[in-house]
Amino acid sequence: MNFRTLDLNLLRVFDVVMVERNVTRAAERLSMTQPAVSNALRRLREAMGEELFIPGSTGVTPTPQAITLWPAIREALAGLRELLDPQGFDPTQDERRFTLAMADATAAAILPRLLAAFERERSRVQLQIEPLATRDPRTLLERGAVDAAIGFFPDVARALSAALGEGETVLDALYDCDYVCAMRRGHPLAAQEPLALDDYCAAAHARVSFAGRPHGFVDEKLAALGRTRRVALVINQYAAAVQVVCKTDLLAVLPRRFVEACGAADALHVTALPFPMPRIEIGLLWHRRHERDAAQRWLREAIVRVAPGDC
Repeated sequence: MNFRTLDLNLLRVFDVVMVERNVTRAAERLSMTQPAVSNALRRLREAMGEELFIPGSTGVTPTPQAITLWPAIREALAGLRELLDPQGFDPTQDERRFTLAMADATAAAILPRLLAAFERERSRVQLQIEPLATRDPRTLLERGAVDAAIGFFPDVARALSAALGEGETVLDALYDCDYVCAMRRGHPLAAQEPLALDDYCAAAHARVSFAGRPHGFVDEKLAALGRTRRVALVINQYAAAVQVVCKTDLLAVLPRRFVEACGAADALHVTALPFPMPRIEIGLLWHRRHERDAAQRWLREAIVRVAPGDC
């Protein structure tokens, strides 16, 4: 590739296609025609000397080379925007699209507040929410699949603490919450206060595991006490778990904040767990390459501003 003859506009097209993973949506966002975007991708492919996207039935899939190039190209474009547009980002004028990864419990606590703030400020930005399927989303951030992740990331927090803040990602604290035991109103154990550990372990349980871990935090804590519980259902969404718990005798461990936000609090009996559990520390995880991006900074500040208080 000859950098001196490269049309830098092609890099902006590449960046948007990487975000959208769809040529038609990228064309709309760039105010270009679909053939013009396809032509730009062809010219970039010829300049690079290798394929960057593989067409599919629902869009395009970036090749390993495209994934490798994207972080550096995004950082360079962000630097140019900062240099050439020092006025920054205007959410009332700029139709920017952001992708956030979070579990449904976090989304229930954060999104109503965030979208209400956007409406008050007449923001024109668009949010796309991706389900969180890992307790360590740093890879998603590194390859640019999401702009930020919100959730409980204890392993990431420990890794970043050990790195003394020198890592490529940053974890900003949002709010703390505790785990509670939830059951349907009228459950045989609902009249028991406090809940006994023996009865808790003997009951049938629904375990939420959006990260696909073989054992959750609760199981690890029980194992440290020499105890186990009988898990009858493993499911990847808190909302679905709540629906099951409301109509069966299964117990579920839920974040207290989610119980308040899920709309089913009246159908649930909530009690303290019969063993100590660490509090849930919800944080905002983002990549340092976005540090100078005015739009990304605006989004992070908006999320921090609307985060609910500790519970």
